[in-house]
Amino acid sequence: MKIQRMLGAAAAALLLAVPAFAHHSVASEFDTKNCKDFTGTLTSVSWQNPHMHFMADVKDPSGKVESWSFQGFSTLTMTRAGTSRQDFLDNVGKEISVRGCVARSGTERKAAAGTLKLADGRTRQVGQLQDNN
Repeated sequence: MKIQRMLGAAAAALLLAVPAFAHHSVASEFDTKNCKDFTGTLTSVSWQNPHMHFMADVKDPSGKVESWSFQGFSTLTMTRAGTSRQDFLDNVGKEISVRGCVARSGTERKAAAGTLKLADGRTRQVGQLQDNN
């Protein structure tokens, strides 16, 4: 019985440690030296952990519309900072501006968002702050 309890405790400790191994820095997935400003129309939001995501239709320099996916903080961090899912939902279909760093993997139209300016002019920190390039 004592061995079963010890094995159970060890298994529980391992299961609790797994999320810690999965966490990564923004720089491991996104190029923090390749950040830029995006302006487009907010199309949707995915409010779930480990990171929230939002999508926007952004015009490229030639005027072609491309659908971009932006990764932000966890929903808990967003909520604690005063940004809610409703802030995003209220702005679907409206113009937004995002400062973001593009994906390192070569994945097209994916970026880590740092700041987000909503249609009403409010600016929110939704991810790690970006460089000023």
